[in-house]
Amino acid sequence: MNIKETSNVNVTAADPSALGLFGLAMVTLVASSQKLGLTTGVSYIIPWALFLGAFAQLFACINDSKRNNVFGTTAFGGYAFFWMAVATSWLMKLGLFGENVVQDIDGKQLGFAFLGYLIFSIYMTIGAAETHKVLFTIFVLIDFLFIGLTLSSFDIAYHFTHKLAAFSELAIAIVSFYGSAASVLNVHFGKEFLPIGKPFGIFK
Repeated sequence: MNIKETSNVNVTAADPSALGLFGLAMVTLVASSQKLGLTTGVSYIIPWALFLGAFAQLFACINDSKRNNVFGTTAFGGYAFFWMAVATSWLMKLGLFGENVVQDIDGKQLGFAFLGYLIFSIYMTIGAAETHKVLFTIFVLIDFLFIGLTLSSFDIAYHFTHKLAAFSELAIAIVSFYGSAASVLNVHFGKEFLPIGKPFGIFK
């Protein structure tokens, strides 16, 4: 007689949010320094865009997917691919793909890409409202970043909208460092070491 036994194995995966937020904090800190005029050029931003903005958040995306976290998967994945695209755009502008590519660049196309990400960020902000207030704050700042990037790319009130993008990006870095620290330390100490704020409770 054959007896079939079924066993269930629970696999516990750590929350990848801390690493994802750290990646976001690092890339926005470095990128904002250029927008604010504290540094020049984008060459040294590219590795941080690829490895922290893109791959760190992609790692968080993949691991949130394993945890069946649709919101985290979509957020980290969406912004990971954003930084891959931005880094590639900078490489194109720097001439890595040849002079013909440089001559064919139309910056307004980036404006449409930023507009698409503004739409994405707005509905993700609604989701963040029911996660916690630190994450909601980050997404609101991301909304302002994309408003600034979109308008400045279309040369609409360029000086103001460029500064809006710059200061929003710096603020994203600061709040994301806090969110990353909270994600690590609250779990590490088993208590709310750094408060993150309860969900607003509007939609749930």
